Amino acid sequence: MQRTLFSDEHDLFRDSFRRFVEREIAPHHEQWEADGVVPRSLFTAAAASGFLCMGAPEEYGGGGVDDFRYNLIISEEIQRAGVAGSGLGLTLHNDICLPYFLHLTTDEQKARWLPGMCRGELITAVAMTEPGVGSDLAGMKTTALRDGEVYVVNGSKTFITNGINADLVITAVKTDPGQRHKGMSLLVLERGMEGFERGRNLDKVGLHAQDTAELFFTDVRVPAANLLGAEGDGFLNLVRNLPQERLSIAMSAVAAARQAFEWTLAYCKEREAFGQPIGSFQNSRFWLAEMATEITVAETFVDRCVLALTAGELTAEEAAMAKWWCTELQFRVVNRGVQLHGGYGYMIEYPIARAFVDARIQTIYGGTTEIMKEIIGRSLGV
Repeated sequence: MQRTLFSDEHDLFRDSFRRFVEREIAPHHEQWEADGVVPRSLFTAAAASGFLCMGAPEEYGGGGVDDFRYNLIISEEIQRAGVAGSGLGLTLHNDICLPYFLHLTTDEQKARWLPGMCRGELITAVAMTEPGVGSDLAGMKTTALRDGEVYVVNGSKTFITNGINADLVITAVKTDPGQRHKGMSLLVLERGMEGFERGRNLDKVGLHAQDTAELFFTDVRVPAANLLGAEGDGFLNLVRNLPQERLSIAMSAVAAARQAFEWTLAYCKEREAFGQPIGSFQNSRFWLAEMATEITVAETFVDRCVLALTAGELTAEEAAMAKWWCTELQFRVVNRGVQLHGGYGYMIEYPIARAFVDARIQTIYGGTTEIMKEIIGRSLGV
């Protein structure tokens, strides 16, 4: 089925970003996986080539293009190259963090932060999750109490993507600890603030090149000018941005499933058993047929969601559907891919093995599958 959402301009952008991945990421991916972090120069190189903050206004150094299809292309090409761990920081910066700085900032804040973000000199992260507090954000313990022209922040966060590299951390805090959702606000904590410390770079099952850290705040004095949006509106602003975050994860998931399928199909055509390609056995053909069909169906839905987001029409329920279905699909596909590869599928030098460990987090972060089903179920009035 021919995909119809891309124009000639999108195709040129894809070719350019594919060359960028082949030149700047793929040759170094194995080393970055061992290091547990990508160099900051990856962000500046991406920015110099026009692959960072495409949706930011040109006056701040962005691309000035409010079209999420470009973000989709970046996700697809990262997965195509099998460099998910190295590329995740870029998609987080573009897809998830940038909207907060575009839609919640004052003119002064935009002028202060957006140019550095567009140049790749200010790397961003979002800090929501805390030890012992997962999906129940209203139960967070990190506080930000007003003291004149500053907020004094105390608490901690964990599982923070870009946590080591980040210069600007959008941090969910309780400005009114006596309230639940209405007591939440968003503050931008900056690298170098006294009392803001980073813990260890967490040792994960997969996505090893992506730095994921613990963050600690001890009497951090954050200027009130770093408040994003209005005090007490933190939860509402998080909810408004979560559909785009979840769609970003869904885009990555279906692209990863597509690439895992392509690796597996090629292997099934080449690998022989009992004198014939293993793909010619009925069970293998059925599995391949199921994967090809489910990926195509998911890809079609995600394409529609991307167009809906660009048009400002994507709902929270549709984003939850995409996130749930595509991440579960990704795990099914890579799991079957490993099985069809046999023993070689368990060898880390094979891309399908790396895809397997990288896939496991997808049904967890950005909201678990169970939370996605809860969002969808509530929308049905049950």
